[in-house]
Amino acid sequence: MKIDTTSKAAGSNLVSGAASAQRRPADTAAQGGSGEQVHLSPLSAQLQSIESAMADTPVVDSARVAEIRQAISEGRFKVNAEAVADHLVQTARELIHARTS
Repeated sequence: MKIDTTSKAAGSNLVSGAASAQRRPADTAAQGGSGEQVHLSPLSAQLQSIESAMADTPVVDSARVAEIRQAISEGRFKVNAEAVADHLVQTARELIHARTS
């Protein structure tokens, strides 16, 4: 399966462009623009806290990777071919459904 990285790059440009567009009004107000104030709800602070916690969380569980690596090297790791096949078929179904929708 080929992984297309061009869509990720395009998406990141849109996000960074939107983020910079959102900062412009705040920058203008900070420079003595309209003098309007913005009040954020407590939920906004909670979302920022969650976002920073997620940014600090590693995507890969290093301990689990080490455990699996050890099991492979000792010959204890067994691949459940039936489960792999079931998940592969399910993924194919989801891709076909997404393409036809």
